[in-house]
Amino acid sequence: MTTSVFLNNDRAMPLLGLGLYKTTDAVEVEDAIAAAVQNGYRLLDTASAYKNEEFVGCGIAKCGIPRKDLFITTKIWNNAQRLGDVEGAFQRSLDRLGLDYIDLYLIHWPVPGCFLNTWKDMEKILESGRALSIGVSNFEIRHLEELRRVSGIVPAVNQIECHPLCYPKELIEYCQANDIQVQAYAPLARGAYLDNDVLCVLGTKYAHTPAQIGLRWAVQKGISVIPKSVHPERIASNAGIFDFTIDQEDMDLLDTLNQNYHSSSIPEDLRDIVF
Repeated sequence: MTTSVFLNNDRAMPLLGLGLYKTTDAVEVEDAIAAAVQNGYRLLDTASAYKNEEFVGCGIAKCGIPRKDLFITTKIWNNAQRLGDVEGAFQRSLDRLGLDYIDLYLIHWPVPGCFLNTWKDMEKILESGRALSIGVSNFEIRHLEELRRVSGIVPAVNQIECHPLCYPKELIEYCQANDIQVQAYAPLARGAYLDNDVLCVLGTKYAHTPAQIGLRWAVQKGISVIPKSVHPERIASNAGIFDFTIDQEDMDLLDTLNQNYHSSSIPEDLRDIVF
């Protein structure tokens, strides 16, 4: 069963990764990474805003997996975009992680008046070989269209919140039609659907947990998922999504659960801005 996807620059990216949002205890980060790689994870997702890149770097160094077999993602935060300090921000992330290159570097949010210039600077980082792919996060269709008007480099990834309660079908279809890989953060909606009746019934039907049903729903759509956890047993359980297939009628049923429910929120520095 397929466990990876190919990005638009022919690089493979795992369909399952470990999200490291708000994990800021050094031991906790290292233990989570150790548990993840033991359960077959090879993608680790962090960001400068998470304030844990240094700990992630230590976890990478200690995990026993060769660097070439890992896929590391990090992101540039809003203030660095406003300052025009893309190169500096990238280098600081690289230094904190203790790496020579990043597999995927993302614009964390489309800061108005900034993200087009940020993208131009990221193109230079891509050309330098220090980022093997570049992409975006939290971009809507209009932001992607703006990028397309100024750049010939299509984002490799658009990382968005996506799960059965938040299914932005139009955006996903746009990305897939334009060869932009969708990656779902908060794919468990931070627990919001784990007691949902439909997820529970399907969990019984397929002998998997509601969390596994939600994650499998996404990967069956070709969407990469990066569930966040620091608990070894949950990290292991979240990896158990490649040994079954959800029937199409049940996939369609899960699609109907969409409530445009967001478990994440817009950063404070963007809340008063229409973007």
